[in-house]
Amino acid sequence: MTEKAFIALQHVTPQHLLSRCVGLLASSRVSWVKNSFIGWFANRYQVNMAEAAQPDPNAYASFNDFFTRALKADARPLSQKPHSLVCPADGEISQAGRIEGRAILQAKGRHYSIQALLGEDRDWAERYIDGQFATVYLSPKDYHRVHMPCDGRLVKTHYIPGKLFSVNQATAAGVDRLFARNERLICHFETPSGPMSLVLVGAMIVAGIETAWPGISAPAGNQPQKQDHSADGTERQLLRGEEMGRFLLGSTVIVLLGPNTGQISADMRAGQPVQMGQYFGTY
Repeated sequence: MTEKAFIALQHVTPQHLLSRCVGLLASSRVSWVKNSFIGWFANRYQVNMAEAAQPDPNAYASFNDFFTRALKADARPLSQKPHSLVCPADGEISQAGRIEGRAILQAKGRHYSIQALLGEDRDWAERYIDGQFATVYLSPKDYHRVHMPCDGRLVKTHYIPGKLFSVNQATAAGVDRLFARNERLICHFETPSGPMSLVLVGAMIVAGIETAWPGISAPAGNQPQKQDHSADGTERQLLRGEEMGRFLLGSTVIVLLGPNTGQISADMRAGQPVQMGQYFGTY
């Protein structure tokens, strides 16, 4: 199938219905269903179970439990460089670098605005003008928990319903404003150096997005939902490398940093494979 045909097919596919059906299958605890699904998936994508805290695929209660599996304690050591940001997830850099004014690079020749990504939240969008960003794509074989690049205090979360286009390179290059159109869960943090937001983007057959704390998770319905953790007393401090969320099937996480919050490493180039915990930049 050509890339154009693949993109065209996504426009007519019932994205949410397909994703929710896959979600039901992924949550099944019927042994033969979940073991067959896990076995096929592990073989198809060559999943490295040797680094998993539980290396036996059949020991997981459901496919979702397998997919969001924890790793051994020493599988992802954190960078020891002074003042280093750490990569939030396993995957591949889609794009990274400076935010040009209010414009974030999606793919060659395609940009989208900070404000559109953040659901027209002008106050937070203004904080990232001329800041830094990195987009990390998590493929099906990757470890699917998302971790903190640096210490941060959770202040707001914002769920935005939307489309569920695939988020691979072909779709990023072919669908305008992809990440600002898809379903997403935005988590705003205050760090010792300034603002940081982590945007967890949903995609085709992604059954859900969860946070490591009680509150909004995706999908959360047909209407946007916001939670002000500072106002309702649920704000919390998360440490560098601590888990902040997870995907039920693969997707993308976007890191936004204020202009004085930090600097993404020049080594974080499009196509660069990355692992959670490795050196990602400085703050």
